[in-house]
Amino acid sequence: MSDTDPAQAPRGDLFSESCPSREVLKHVTSRWGVLLLVALGDGAQRFGELRRKVGGISEKMLAQTLVWLEQDGFVQRIVQSAAPPRVEYRLTPLGEEISGKMGELAEWIETNMGAMLAAQRKTAGAVHAS
Repeated sequence: MSDTDPAQAPRGDLFSESCPSREVLKHVTSRWGVLLLVALGDGAQRFGELRRKVGGISEKMLAQTLVWLEQDGFVQRIVQSAAPPRVEYRLTPLGEEISGKMGELAEWIETNMGAMLAAQRKTAGAVHAS
């Protein structure tokens, strides 16, 4: 990553096959990426807290996703001097911005779950009828 002013950096192009923004999109919109960004919207948390909060995530996927989100500039890993060392994860300002957007998406999905389940049942019934 360069030290150039973000305002001077070229804009990404998600529709371009070779644009690095595609890799960031993959990290942010993965199931675990979305859930971790939303979970961290509640404030700094330790690894174990995140694992308990995000049901079904393995330690390996939690660690990998946190690394990706840290590399992309959304999450900060903070090691506090203690015995044993205490590690927390918190959102950066960029992470807070995307967490808000992911939180809105999560809220929309939860609010509209009934309509989506009805559509799925209707579609499944139509597939079986053909």
